[in-house]
Amino acid sequence: MLQGTVHPDFWAVAQVFSRQIPRSRPGGAAVCVYHRGEVVVDLWAGSRDAEGRPWQADTPALSYSTTKGVSATLLHIMVDRGLIDYDKPVSDYWPEFAQSGKERITVRHILCHEAGLYRIRSIVDSGKRILEWDYMVEALADSVPAHPPGESHGYHALTFGWLVGELIQRVSGRSFTDVLQTEIAAPLELDGMHIGLPQNQMHKRAQLIAPVYRRWAPSERGVARLARPLHRVLRLARLDLSDMASAMVPRGMEEVDFNSEEFAAVPIPAANGIFTARSLAKMYAALANGGQWNGVRLLSRATLRRATKVQNRGIGRVIPLPMHWRLGYHRVPTLGVKVPRGFGHFGFGGSGGWADPDRNLSVAMMVNSGTGTPFGDLRMVRIGSAAARCAERR
Repeated sequence: MLQGTVHPDFWAVAQVFSRQIPRSRPGGAAVCVYHRGEVVVDLWAGSRDAEGRPWQADTPALSYSTTKGVSATLLHIMVDRGLIDYDKPVSDYWPEFAQSGKERITVRHILCHEAGLYRIRSIVDSGKRILEWDYMVEALADSVPAHPPGESHGYHALTFGWLVGELIQRVSGRSFTDVLQTEIAAPLELDGMHIGLPQNQMHKRAQLIAPVYRRWAPSERGVARLARPLHRVLRLARLDLSDMASAMVPRGMEEVDFNSEEFAAVPIPAANGIFTARSLAKMYAALANGGQWNGVRLLSRATLRRATKVQNRGIGRVIPLPMHWRLGYHRVPTLGVKVPRGFGHFGFGGSGGWADPDRNLSVAMMVNSGTGTPFGDLRMVRIGSAAARCAERR
């Protein structure tokens, strides 16, 4: 049974959402849509854990790579303040980074996945290292890029977070979690946007649901299973299948418990954002509305235009799909309706959030069950497509 509210003009979104909620097994989700600054869909349903506890209005859930869109927005705020320049070398802000052929890597290269630093398997000795910020930052400063900056693009599935996060910490002089709360969460009065969840919020979060969680949590075997049907396509495109696993799964990743408080508590700005759908949709609502919401200016229009301009097209070295990378965001996939200027980020397991400035529309979804892929799945695509069609008719 769906809980929450929906505007009659967006009833089709509720119908799509209702069909996605598990009926005979645990699992839940939440979806939120803003149109022209108004909340037109705010729904949740199902269970937030395997014991069947109901999903609540303020239940936050792990978002995996959906986190990247929030982290990128935070860096754009630093650009807006004049603290970072997209086209300056990363080493201008992070001197230790200027070694091993990385001297010419710019902030722009990092944001559009052209830095060549995606092979996390060659950077760290254990998957559990992703829980150690200082180790990851030092390892990235010591690392050797897979190719010269700008020569190609390859999805920085995990490394994106520390590259962006450390830049934010260096120029702000504050912790990443503090900057997120003071620059986005507090001004927009969000009910749940954390990358590094406080202890007093742990009891609210949804748990990933087994057996899907055990079967599809990022692992070398899981990525290999996903890549098998893509092998011919990858070969024809002259892509190295090993790049996918190298970018997404450090050795020993199976030792990391994605449901643990330990994992939720530390900031991993590419992978462990714990958000409510309301919070994610509200942030993107501000971006869809030229960078402001209800009198709060998140980004200037000029910076937003630069941040959302397409930087590269075509198939990358890690994801065998054209993502049309902006600066930290990708294109918005839809069915039967076009969102040419839409931008956002989806995540493993099915979550996602995006903005469409043409329709002044934002859509966000959080889930805790389902198969998914490292690039999201069709649940978010169907929800977003329905929302875009409703906005057009309205």
